[in-house]
Amino acid sequence: MFSKLSDFEQSWQNEAISTQKVFEGLTDASLNQKVSPEGRTLGEIAWHIVTTLDEMVSRTGLEFEAPRHDSAVPSTAKEIADGYRQGSANLILAINSQWTDATLGELREMYGEQWPIGLTLNVLILHQAHHRGQITVLMRQAGLRVPGVYGPSREEWSEFGMQAPAY
Repeated sequence: MFSKLSDFEQSWQNEAISTQKVFEGLTDASLNQKVSPEGRTLGEIAWHIVTTLDEMVSRTGLEFEAPRHDSAVPSTAKEIADGYRQGSANLILAINSQWTDATLGELREMYGEQWPIGLTLNVLILHQAHHRGQITVLMRQAGLRVPGVYGPSREEWSEFGMQAPAY
């Protein structure tokens, strides 16, 4: 749980860079990639990350511009990447103008429970990381280059002139 806005902002900026890097690696054709016939497409999962900014954070009372949680999945990877970039930037601007560190301790209704806003922001980051992992698997299945997030990807190891560790 976050208790200081500056701590959240630093964590968010790092995570947002990674998410943006993943989104920039998507192609329009890859958006239809699925793990199974019942599963969501890569595009649906990516758009879910984007629209969760509105869906989850709006429950705290923060007002900012981001793609609405009930909006249709775009047909292009660029629209997804642009939507995330704009929503993420607007999130930080709104937090810095509407909240103080004390706000992070305030309780809000979240999915039938009372959560401190600082917890909600932590869950937002974890939720994003969870789905970003799903996206990187689908990217690999779609034949795309997977960017490193918390360390080098297989492709990046090769670019460093090294063999990727076998996991």
